Amino acid sequence: MTQINSKIPQGSLAEKWTNYKAHQKLVNPANKRRLDIIVVGTGLAGASAAASLAEMGFNVLNFCIQDSPRRAHSIAAQGGINAAKNYQNDGDSVYRLFYDTIKGGDYRAREANVYRLAEVANSIIDQCVAQGVPFAREYGGLLDNRSFGGAQVSRTFYARGQTGQQLLLGAYSALSRQIGLKKVKMYTRHEMLDVVKVDGRARGIIARDLVSGKVERFAAHAVVVATGGYVNTFFLSTNAMASNGSAAWQCYKQGAYFANPCMVQIHPTCIPVHGEFQSKLTLMSESLRNDGRIWVPKKKEDAEAIRAGKKKPTELKEEERDYYLERRYPAFGNLVPRDVASRAAKERCDAGFGVGAGQAVYLDFAEAINRLGRDVVEARYGNLFQMYEKIVDDNPYETPMMIYPALHYSMGGLWVDYELMTSIPGLFAIGEANFSDHGANRLGASALMQGLADGYFVLPYTIQNYLADQIQVPRFSVDLPEFVEAEKNIQDRINRLMAIKGKRSVDSIHKELGHIMWDHVGMARNAEGLKEAVKMLKDLKKEFWSNVRIPGNPADLNVELEKALRLADFIEIGELMAHDAYDRAESCGGHFREEHQTEDGEALRHDDQFSYVSCWEYKGEDKDPEMLKEALDYEFVVRQQRNYKN
Repeated sequence: MTQINSKIPQGSLAEKWTNYKAHQKLVNPANKRRLDIIVVGTGLAGASAAASLAEMGFNVLNFCIQDSPRRAHSIAAQGGINAAKNYQNDGDSVYRLFYDTIKGGDYRAREANVYRLAEVANSIIDQCVAQGVPFAREYGGLLDNRSFGGAQVSRTFYARGQTGQQLLLGAYSALSRQIGLKKVKMYTRHEMLDVVKVDGRARGIIARDLVSGKVERFAAHAVVVATGGYVNTFFLSTNAMASNGSAAWQCYKQGAYFANPCMVQIHPTCIPVHGEFQSKLTLMSESLRNDGRIWVPKKKEDAEAIRAGKKKPTELKEEERDYYLERRYPAFGNLVPRDVASRAAKERCDAGFGVGAGQAVYLDFAEAINRLGRDVVEARYGNLFQMYEKIVDDNPYETPMMIYPALHYSMGGLWVDYELMTSIPGLFAIGEANFSDHGANRLGASALMQGLADGYFVLPYTIQNYLADQIQVPRFSVDLPEFVEAEKNIQDRINRLMAIKGKRSVDSIHKELGHIMWDHVGMARNAEGLKEAVKMLKDLKKEFWSNVRIPGNPADLNVELEKALRLADFIEIGELMAHDAYDRAESCGGHFREEHQTEDGEALRHDDQFSYVSCWEYKGEDKDPEMLKEALDYEFVVRQQRNYKN
């Protein structure tokens, strides 16, 4: 069997990253000018990486599907970014941030990567302050912090409810400087459709100009994928509608391992589904759980009366409300991790206590408004309250918000080693596109932390270790046979899609995919449902390739063709997720198998059998993939059953 080499450095946990940097290979400034790097994506990971690599002297080609790097989906992250500055003097430390993160991931992440993430997080805050990111400040002038799920300290830095947007503007300003200096060549409205290998190494990409429809070839000495996650497989999610997993999926089909695909996150604080014609869901920031209290009626008859419109939630007295997270998890209350809060909401709704249309719980700010005053609550969360009112047409200052869990983030992704390189030499994956830091569940405010850590402070070191022996390699011609063949394969795929001329729209098939995934590979999974999902997904793939209809011209702006190319990949991603979920016969984090739970309904891990990363290797069209295992041998942490009750 193929051995998985994660390249973890020797030494104690706190010394690994220092030791790595002390012994890595470097590229001198004159040689950096001779090396080209492709960075695909301009979110926090992609923009920070492109800006940093260009600042160091490398030539960078940067691609994004949006019309501006500022439109990357990172702007939608609202609540904050974690770092162990301990400004509140409440007992935080790098080790505590590391431990909370690895515990929050239910002990299914790699120790060394998670500790490095916690270690460099403090530098991220300094970098972003220097860029002018307007973090909230407290009375004494220090940066303010708020609490987030899965931690008992305040370590989340924030800019009102717009943290992702402000951080992205900081990274964008750094990127724009490099574009102005002509160290970064920016390609907007370009989508990567394949990675090109020459002699086994990643040497370029094939991309489609989404405005003209032209398919183009681009060469470089290394390729960095920073294209986010794949939860739009479920159709309805909190992700932007253009977010997709295609770039990562094409890397997988070229030989890169795909790790832990079944591990996707359900976010507990989302505006509930309101109809069949909805195209996406809206996230309400986890930061709201700092001051908002989550509850449902204690009595089913009250829940039924509210659902029938005969009663208002404000009519229920305190003793008639079940603050179920505070009841079940007294130590953490409303700030339990996302997977725990999501399952608890589902359990209450399934038991008949849900409100709204039955699939919702309340997030109530009445107590906070009485305690702090409306002005303080408005200063902290005003833009989020406005967004809720515009969507739901209800005033959350006067009536509790209604929320329900929704698909939000993928912890799985391309397998990478400690250097963030995939199993294809020269192909790197950063941010949500890789699997490396969050295990089976991501704690809130950790996505921004990982994206900027990878881009600003990890990849700029590790990519040099790879490029140091590439300085004598001349620039590649895009006329090489490998590029010609890759482009031909893409054109053949496009032509095949356009020639189907079936009767079903892309969206109708994507919605069907979403129903299959939510029903069988969603918040709760079981062996029978997962086997059924694989069968249904194989049938849906046949339906797609025989009955989809794509109007328009491929050699032109064609949004339906874009969506069809992504949907073809989503269907296959869904099938791999079901395979992975079936194989992992345990519950951990966001992966909840109904057959594997404790007496009180918590996730039940089987560490003796599943303490590994599942690394899937592509074996060909319509063939079952092969799973390889990277053992998660913990040297410094003792695995325990997660406890958020005391």
